[in-house]
Amino acid sequence: LIMLILLFLSSGLFLGWSLGANDASNIFGAAVSTRMVKFRTAALIASIFVIIGAVVSGSGASHTLGELGSVNMIAGAFMVALAAGLTVLLMTRLGIPVSASQAIVGAIIGWNFFSGTLTDWTTLIKITAAWVAGPLLAAIFAYLLYRTLTRFTHTVGIHLFRLDAYTRVGLLLITAFGAYALGANNIANVMGVFVPVTPFRPFSLGSMGEFTGIHQLFLLGGIAIAVGIFTYSKRVIQTVGKDLLRLTPQAALVVVLAESLVLFLFASRNLHDWLIASGLPAFPLVPISSSQAVVGAVLGIGFAHGGRNIRLKVLGRIAFGWITTPALALALTFVTLFFLQNVFDQQVYYPVRYRVDAAVTQRLTSAGVAVKDDLSGNYENGRLFIRRLRSAGYGIDDRRVIMEYAELLPVKIQAVELLQSKVGDWFTEQQISQISALSGRQFKYKWQLEEELVAIGIELSGAQMEYLYRYFRLPIHEAQGLR
Repeated sequence: LIMLILLFLSSGLFLGWSLGANDASNIFGAAVSTRMVKFRTAALIASIFVIIGAVVSGSGASHTLGELGSVNMIAGAFMVALAAGLTVLLMTRLGIPVSASQAIVGAIIGWNFFSGTLTDWTTLIKITAAWVAGPLLAAIFAYLLYRTLTRFTHTVGIHLFRLDAYTRVGLLLITAFGAYALGANNIANVMGVFVPVTPFRPFSLGSMGEFTGIHQLFLLGGIAIAVGIFTYSKRVIQTVGKDLLRLTPQAALVVVLAESLVLFLFASRNLHDWLIASGLPAFPLVPISSSQAVVGAVLGIGFAHGGRNIRLKVLGRIAFGWITTPALALALTFVTLFFLQNVFDQQVYYPVRYRVDAAVTQRLTSAGVAVKDDLSGNYENGRLFIRRLRSAGYGIDDRRVIMEYAELLPVKIQAVELLQSKVGDWFTEQQISQISALSGRQFKYKWQLEEELVAIGIELSGAQMEYLYRYFRLPIHEAQGLR
């Protein structure tokens, strides 16, 4: 089983390599293309800090991708990651800077289509809106920063050699910060779908604490990104750093700083919570494409010069890559899932079915939603159910509540002692001891298990509940027997 998991994990490592090959240009492409920093020096710094960011800061804002559709079988996760990686690799070979987030979004939607799972359009709109806002904000930041920097240097009158020295140091520092942010915000795009099935056991680091299985998973993903940076990133660096607009060293510094600021705004939970607590509007915590942000920043520099030197043909090629990447990943995922399931006989998704029975009707009534008599019955997938709800005249809010309570997720609490291996990763000793009290119990719906846990005094996070659903989920053939 572990060897099979490691085999499936290889697609995540491949996606990490592809991400490193493509996104390295966003971190130090401008610095290298202006010859202020040698490629090997920049690549070494970026590799070190991208690994640190992946291990220390973890998932960043990319948890939002899971809201599009939860890939619920490891074979499906393997193919989603592989299709996204192949798409990013193709665009890298063409010298087009794209984002792993774009590819992952397309791949997840492809899995949704194949499995009949609903795509959360609200989340999709939020993500795509951020894809538009990211480059625009980066362009604005770059424009303002560049105008401020040039005015400051002209006013102070810094000697050219000293200015170059300051710029080189600034580029190295920002490269380190950008690499850290890249690892922290993109590692979940690379390895996140494998977190619930990590084969690694935690081990102690003495006074430094415990190095959990998730940390080990993210370490592997970070190393894969670093290898991609070293081995295959020069081509995209050429496109961003030279082909789109030739940059001065100071402009290169501004580009990377503007991109980093945009990633920070959309990824910092602390900033998000502080703005909300202060009664101010906050940026949504959604994955921002670093490739789009850095292109926006380069354009901001171009606008600061009056827009005369921007190569529109190169910009058009980049925009074409942004549009085609999600579509290509979607199509590739759908086709490869078909072959994996029908040719290689692998189960690529766990069917998500819905049922409206007396228990669900009663629960919905207590939630203030009236259930119509002709709504009762079984539904094979979310698309059929949502179509039925719409035809019955339910509004969007009522549809969300009904689908939440009607989703079948048969689980049976058994072999609780095996959860001991997840202490430190997912649960505490006390939580596992409390879960043991439900040993042998079986539940058809998520809400039934959640209410039972609350009744016996167990408080679990959403991520912990999701792990329990997957861990104790009945095999497909047993779940079908509950119909």
